[in-house]
Amino acid sequence: MPDPVTRSADETGPAGPIGSGARNTYLDLIRGVALLGIVVMNAVSYGLGPGPYFNLSAGGSDTWLDWLVGGFGEVFVDQKFMGLFSLLFGAGIALFCERAAARTRRPALLSLWRNLLLLGIGLLHLALWEGDILIGYALVSPIIIALRNRRPRTLLILGGVTLLLSPVAAILFQASLAGDASGLGGFWTAGVEVGATATWFIVTDFFSRAVGMMLIGLALYRTGVLTGERSTAFYRRMARTGLGVGIPLAAIGLAWVAARDFSPDVAFVGTIPNTLGTAPAVLGYTGLIVLWNRRPETDHRRRLCSVGRMALTNYLTQTVLGVLVLRYLLAEADLTRTMLVGSSEWSG
Repeated sequence: MPDPVTRSADETGPAGPIGSGARNTYLDLIRGVALLGIVVMNAVSYGLGPGPYFNLSAGGSDTWLDWLVGGFGEVFVDQKFMGLFSLLFGAGIALFCERAAARTRRPALLSLWRNLLLLGIGLLHLALWEGDILIGYALVSPIIIALRNRRPRTLLILGGVTLLLSPVAAILFQASLAGDASGLGGFWTAGVEVGATATWFIVTDFFSRAVGMMLIGLALYRTGVLTGERSTAFYRRMARTGLGVGIPLAAIGLAWVAARDFSPDVAFVGTIPNTLGTAPAVLGYTGLIVLWNRRPETDHRRRLCSVGRMALTNYLTQTVLGVLVLRYLLAEADLTRTMLVGSSEWSG
């Protein structure tokens, strides 16, 4: 059997576990692209706070170009690159346990210890920036570890059902919102503290989307999709179908909220189309990235693979630079979304 890392693009069957010490450039590249996409959205939180992050009308949209940049982020970036990162986190747990099994009879315990360390790092990260995702990833890791050996079909079903909890939560939280929308607070308005209702929605939405995409990531890893073991035609169909479904759904969600003049009445339910479109869009992006990785190597792609190989370090570095520059050094500046896109490219 050919080595799974260098397997021919025309082979379609799963190649089995990636050998200890081997790197899979597909996984590295997907992870690297995800990290650079995440920083584009996080830059809005660093510079403008949570209100403008969730609500385009809450700040940073001073010109038509700012609105264009913000709308592009909502449709093509928001949720999608975190979804990619979650996909790879699930696959990473499976890969780590496979490699750990060669050294110990208790790979699950070793993985749990690794994620306990991640929890500690996440707590320190949270002290720097309120948007940390490491704590949440560490907390849900036991679920992913426990389910890692389930059949791919079962994992896909569980992942899909878990993702659907987010739209259900959006409907329930919107219905429970007080008439004066006081439960939103900084979720929808700049410069104030996020309301209690919005905080619970953010937590519920995060865990639903993270766990759902991690389970799907497990399934795609187990079937060789994430490691580039399917045909080129497969990835082309995956890219066309995923983006053809996911991006229009996200655009519909933005158009709906804009048509309601960014009313608090759709603060939570307005996220539903984007959430429903995230999984297919993530699959579409994955297909494009795999196809790109099959083309002749470039310096840019090599650098992105390097970013993916040091994902945790780069994620933390992005926060340190983003918070330092956008919240402290430029604290008095009138930042816009266009400026923040430029700053995210620099920090990335």
